[in-house]
Amino acid sequence: MTASTAGLAQRRDPRDAGIRLVLGLAVVFSVLAAAGWLVTGRLSHVWPLRSEDGVNRALALHRNHVLNGVSGFFSTLADTPSAILLSAVAFVTIRVLSHRWSEAVFVATALVCEVGVFLLTTLVIERPRPAVPHLDASAPPTSSFPSGHVAASVALYAAVALVAWRHGAPWPVWALLTVPCAVGFSRLYRGMHHPSDVAAGVLLGVLCVVLAHHVVLEACPARPGLMRRDRR
Repeated sequence: MTASTAGLAQRRDPRDAGIRLVLGLAVVFSVLAAAGWLVTGRLSHVWPLRSEDGVNRALALHRNHVLNGVSGFFSTLADTPSAILLSAVAFVTIRVLSHRWSEAVFVATALVCEVGVFLLTTLVIERPRPAVPHLDASAPPTSSFPSGHVAASVALYAAVALVAWRHGAPWPVWALLTVPCAVGFSRLYRGMHHPSDVAAGVLLGVLCVVLAHHVVLEACPARPGLMRRDRR
């Protein structure tokens, strides 16, 4: 066995992957928790955080029937039931088209990591939702920090776009990232999150995609055109 082959086998060792995943989750959680403590504590009265309430109030003052409906659609698109359904569809579709497990597991891992870190963060960071009328009558009981809707949409759509791009999809596939942008605006517009909550959701989603890529896909080279040609 050559040195490169031995290294590849080591990276694919499930125990090694598990250790790297746990350590990575600890790092991601530490980053989010630290950001939450700063946002709700020492930096809460520092610009631009001190201006966040003004953003929420301005959006609340300019609500209209059309934006209420559009924002409701994108907000629902990223809630827990929808995220579970869409991630399951993505998992099955990627597995069928690629004929490999790694890409499908990558997407699932990104979503599972996001949910785990999100729940842990809301346990240690307590932040009330913006002091404006909320358009979502049944707000989740979790802390406003970070935005779980945004984090889930970033993790899902960024992971799917990355898989497609790795296997030969043209650059417009990155247009999928407009969905998390719409979700983020919707959560602000509907008065469910502060801007920093949305930014933290983006950070969480990105970090989970990076972590899942490092653990699952790093040892699995991309094969452009795989989804079109490979049948093994």
